[in-house]
Amino acid sequence: MGAPVIENFIRFIMSNFTLTFLVIGLVFSAVAIARAPRPRSGAVVVEKLISWFIFWTIGVLYTYNFIFHVFFGQMAAAFIGWSDSPFQLEVGMASLGCGVVGFYAAFRSLEVRVAAILSPAIFMLGAFVGHAYQIRLTHNMAPGNAGIMFYSDIILPLLGFVLLWAQWKAGRPEGGVK
Repeated sequence: MGAPVIENFIRFIMSNFTLTFLVIGLVFSAVAIARAPRPRSGAVVVEKLISWFIFWTIGVLYTYNFIFHVFFGQMAAAFIGWSDSPFQLEVGMASLGCGVVGFYAAFRSLEVRVAAILSPAIFMLGAFVGHAYQIRLTHNMAPGNAGIMFYSDIILPLLGFVLLWAQWKAGRPEGGVK
């Protein structure tokens, strides 16, 4: 495997961080489910899925977004196809807030998890509308405005809501969170 292949792979992972952190969360969930005592109830499976989903796709993802927008604002703006502006700091700080709540909520109650998923979901769904508008109006097909990032703005909130519903239906496993 040559250096350009590795460089392109790393660039893909870093540029498509929403997909990257979703996949990592699924891997952590699979390991946690495999390590859970048998028989594994539906509640245990859902608990592992939602815990690691929130940890990785809200906690880590939004902390990454904070770093990207605050410390690499020009790069973040170019990635989205925009000009750099002081707004990068505001997006970054909002992302940090979502990230911190995600870390806090990952292994907490359903009610805390609702709050942790709801705020980023509203942000992402709003971003989806904004990106769709930019694609239509200015034909902005920059990687941070279209492609995986664009679809993540719909898929991640929907997946979060499905997991919340599944936890509500299944309840918490006996003995609480582990």
